[in-house]
Amino acid sequence: MRIVNREEAVLREFNLYPLWQRRGEPAPIEAASTAVPVVVKVIEPITADNSITVRPSVPQSELANLDWPELKSMVRNCTACKLRAGCTQTVFGVGDEKARWLFVGEGPGADEDAKGEPFVGQAGKLLDNMLMAIKLKRGTDVYIGNIVKCRPPGNRTPEADEIATCLPWLRRQIELIRPKIILALGKTAATALLGRDATLASLRGRLHDYQGIPLIITYHPAYLLRTPADKSKAWQDLCLAVKTMEG
Repeated sequence: MRIVNREEAVLREFNLYPLWQRRGEPAPIEAASTAVPVVVKVIEPITADNSITVRPSVPQSELANLDWPELKSMVRNCTACKLRAGCTQTVFGVGDEKARWLFVGEGPGADEDAKGEPFVGQAGKLLDNMLMAIKLKRGTDVYIGNIVKCRPPGNRTPEADEIATCLPWLRRQIELIRPKIILALGKTAATALLGRDATLASLRGRLHDYQGIPLIITYHPAYLLRTPADKSKAWQDLCLAVKTMEG
């Protein structure tokens, strides 16, 4: 019986093995390195049909002074939007509070709502494999959060007003963490951080900017579970992230 090592197992999960070693070359890394990064400067959300107008749940002056304990307490007790009434608890985020890597998803699902931690179901297992594939580990130099802190009913996509109300909490988390790179997982996270609507296809494969922090956009793990053929594209996005962090 052939023994499959851990690294090979991860790449198999991404539907990449053995393509990534073809002809003895790390093909995914090389493929990512041929792309010319295009820096897109982030502008503040504008008032338009597809824009996100951020409405802080607390005054901006107060929000800017919140440290981790106060921020966690306020999020836990937040009732500023209708999502809080329909969920078990808020899901604040988890990981290294001084992490260089920040991963941002859409919002909690049923498993996350029950446990109070983001990405703990099947999508969370895939995210852990994605981290492992680039030699990262949950909780070590990695912080994981979501655009909204409460589970939308039926795991639906958060509505614009819900995102607008909750987004300031995440923004303060980013200010406290000061990550070196942000990976937005899925369209909801991407458009919320960019402050404008666009297709995921048009946003992937290039470097964006969130308030001076490199921002890379890739697929949400839940989408990859439904569409495994796109795991190879997600791998390219991760390679771009690694290349960005290396210089």
